[in-house]
Amino acid sequence: MLRLEDVTVRFGGLVALKEVSFAMGEGEILGLVGPNGAGKTTLFNTISGLVRPRTGRILFKDREIGKLPLHARARLGLGRTFQIPQPMHHLTVRENLTVAQVFGAGASDPARIDEILEVMELAEHADRDAATELALQELKRLEVAKALATNPALLLLDEVLAGLESHAKRRFIAKLRELHQRYALAIVIVEHDIETISSLCSRAVVLNFGELIADGTPEEVFRNPAVVESYTGTADA
Repeated sequence: MLRLEDVTVRFGGLVALKEVSFAMGEGEILGLVGPNGAGKTTLFNTISGLVRPRTGRILFKDREIGKLPLHARARLGLGRTFQIPQPMHHLTVRENLTVAQVFGAGASDPARIDEILEVMELAEHADRDAATELALQELKRLEVAKALATNPALLLLDEVLAGLESHAKRRFIAKLRELHQRYALAIVIVEHDIETISSLCSRAVVLNFGELIADGTPEEVFRNPAVVESYTGTADA
């Protein structure tokens, strides 16, 4: 479904991604792991179209998308969330979903929006101001709901669990599993919590200083000496 081939991104003299290559299939849940500054959000921005790669190719559904604008990628089935929730100010929760849907899917579908509001447990908040009347958990669910409104086949989740306490995090993980099954989604999730990646993902890839240093099952990846060193500064002898 998604394939990156030697993707390199530079910001001036800084190499943010260096020849990153990996592929994922339909319906896969992939964890994207790495210490702060490793290049995870830059990778999401490159896949979704906010950043153009200097070199390399990005293919989605066997089509090269590296030069497509954001809306064209969304209409092919790429949906994403942002690390910091970004509700559209002065719009209700429902209106936020409608705007996202028109941008990403090309037309409004009120029935699907109603369904997403129910699935994401936001129906009772549908007419509230999204920017001022939602708690953190609700804002996180709204981020995912906006992405779902675009009818994605692949969902990029950027630290969607950050800031949630343990019980709320477990509920959100269960919700992601439900969405994965209900909508036959492939998911890439950026997450620092090893337990979350291990329980949710069948596979993980690890970035460090913009380079991919490991790719495998969570158990394999988190035992990898290069990964241990990237997090702790030391590796087992």
